[in-house]
Amino acid sequence: MNIEQMLAVLDPEIVARLKTAVEIGKWPNGVALTQEQRQICMQSVYAWEIKNLPETERSGYIDRGTKEEDEHCDSHDPQQDEEFKPIRFV
Repeated sequence: MNIEQMLAVLDPEIVARLKTAVEIGKWPNGVALTQEQRQICMQSVYAWEIKNLPETERSGYIDRGTKEEDEHCDSHDPQQDEEFKPIRFV
């Protein structure tokens, strides 16, 4: 069976089961996945997602946001906050 034939057989329910198997390391019947099975499942899930899902819904997607150049994630300065009071240890 080649990759195209395999992808034609997969549907969202099967892909969800494969993802769960990879996440917990065992099949629904409790049998542990071998390293080879885990790799094949991961490759199958990724290949199916690339073909059937938009990028934002795929496994491993990281939303990078729309920050401007030189804009930082935490642009809030806590020292400018009126409630900011450093703790002093004596």
